[in-house]
Amino acid sequence: MSEMQTTRRGRPGYDQQGILAVAVTAFNEHGYDATSIGMLAERLGLSKSAIYHHFGSKDEILDRALDSALSGLEAVVDDPLPGDATDAVARLEHVLRGAVHVLVDQLPAVTLLLRVRGNTDVERRALTRRRAFDRRITALVAEAQAEGSLRSDIDAAVVARLTFGMINSIVEWYRPGGREGADRLADDVVAIALDGLRHA
Repeated sequence: MSEMQTTRRGRPGYDQQGILAVAVTAFNEHGYDATSIGMLAERLGLSKSAIYHHFGSKDEILDRALDSALSGLEAVVDDPLPGDATDAVARLEHVLRGAVHVLVDQLPAVTLLLRVRGNTDVERRALTRRRAFDRRITALVAEAQAEGSLRSDIDAAVVARLTFGMINSIVEWYRPGGREGADRLADDVVAIALDGLRHA
């Protein structure tokens, strides 16, 4: 037990995930461009070289954070539906619920993802992955419309954008530990998004 307590990864107090968490918070507060390695070192109470021991560059920190958010969202689409339901609207509901959970669980990283504008190669790669995710959601909406589960008088791409616009807005007001947890929030999103799209 004492051996476990004395085992350290990197400098005392911060492993790679700890540095990443502090960096993402700083990027969200000050913007990626305005946040320097020196600022991170000061905030962490570490030397710059201690940060470079874990990450080769500031871009690598950004890449790791964006990959975490995107991988979570992509996994939701790839995740098989529990049970034997295979219809598109059930898969869409599963994705919406999963996306809310990813957002709540990885709030800082998703917030950062939603703020990237394509100013660097890392950001452009992230935006390419995000557009691919959006296309998969649009295809799922179109499939549910073709099955007759959802109304088809609204363009599938518009449905996908509006639905994820609502989900993405959660980053602006949601605070962990508030009145609604991820499950209740997912119920609310599904009710607002899908009930208005189902046939009467």
